[in-house]
Amino acid sequence: DGEVHINELKNGNTEMFWNPTSEVRRQRLKRHIVLFEEQTDFESERLWQHVTSAINKGDQHKATQEKFVLEEEQRNAARERRESGVEWRPLLFRHDAGTNEWRYKYEDLRPWDPLNDIAQFEKDGILQTMERHLSTRMSNHKATCINNQITRHKRSAKDCRRRKTSDQPSNHSQNTESSCSTPESVQELSDDDGKYLGFESLCAQCGKEMNHLKEIHSAVLSLQKAQQDIHR
Repeated sequence: DGEVHINELKNGNTEMFWNPTSEVRRQRLKRHIVLFEEQTDFESERLWQHVTSAINKGDQHKATQEKFVLEEEQRNAARERRESGVEWRPLLFRHDAGTNEWRYKYEDLRPWDPLNDIAQFEKDGILQTMERHLSTRMSNHKATCINNQITRHKRSAKDCRRRKTSDQPSNHSQNTESSCSTPESVQELSDDDGKYLGFESLCAQCGKEMNHLKEIHSAVLSLQKAQQDIHR
């Protein structure tokens, strides 16, 4: 958060190593941390509190002592587990046998999607991303429009059959039957069927929003590719 200098002890020279400018500060993500009182004994801020306090006071000797005490307690606990045959099962990390490294179980390495991702947060140690779900909203809206049109279509077909059975047999009733004949099953309608029956054309909002969503999707793919290239 502040300036960092390199002090050359041999000649006494001081060199600026890092200076967080106002521009750097503006680009920072908002920091969210769990309150110290709500942290468990093994969470970093509480676990390393005495080491951190010594470092902040500039007491390197005290910080080293506190670090040794902490690590010795961890070694003793591991030794007791081995002797009693208790297996250590990490809640949030897994061991990668290929790289011989510990990796976070819930790591999310996909590029950030500024059009769909709202915020990233941690709950019970699990990293999660809050999303807008634009595509889901559009799918639900489109499905609602089509279902409404199907309902009207069924009602119209039912009225036609009712008129056909109530009228006296005549040339007129035969014409009515042929003009009102519709497919009996409309549950299996595809997108092409919807266009054929005029469902999609009846909702101008669907058409505009679908075109807009396609443009957004294309832009997102381009951004994701650029971010992946940068990451590599």
